[in-house]
Amino acid sequence: MHASDLMRVYPVVERSTPAVEAARLLAGQNLPGLIVVDEQLRPSTILPGTQVLRLAVPSYIQDDPALARAVDEEHADVFLAELGDRTVAECLPEQPKELPVVDGDATVLEVAALMARSRSPLVAVVDDAGVLAGAVTLDGLLDRLLGDGP
Repeated sequence: MHASDLMRVYPVVERSTPAVEAARLLAGQNLPGLIVVDEQLRPSTILPGTQVLRLAVPSYIQDDPALARAVDEEHADVFLAELGDRTVAECLPEQPKELPVVDGDATVLEVAALMARSRSPLVAVVDDAGVLAGAVTLDGLLDRLLGDGP
């Protein structure tokens, strides 16, 4: 079995995509993260959903969990407004990690090892030109390995 057998079409965003739009895409399709592509549809990085939350939740609340408990529900429900006009580029970590990308011939073990090493819930699958062909998600990989997938 190869990455091309496990991959599925996957939504993408660009660095200029509004962070709120990325959050809606994550939530609306129940995605673990998004693939950020350049103008030629080549993957440039993976944006885990937690990075969007990191930008949305004020740092003083992240630093002091007691403050999170002190904020009432009415105000807690609007924390995504903190994203404002920010873009996907602003959600990305300052220190880029290994880009989790494979070609369609990568084995399941190669995909799993890359996913584990890069701590990414997604691995982008590219064609011979480096253009995004699809993605393998952690959920899809585990389903297939456990015999629950198609």
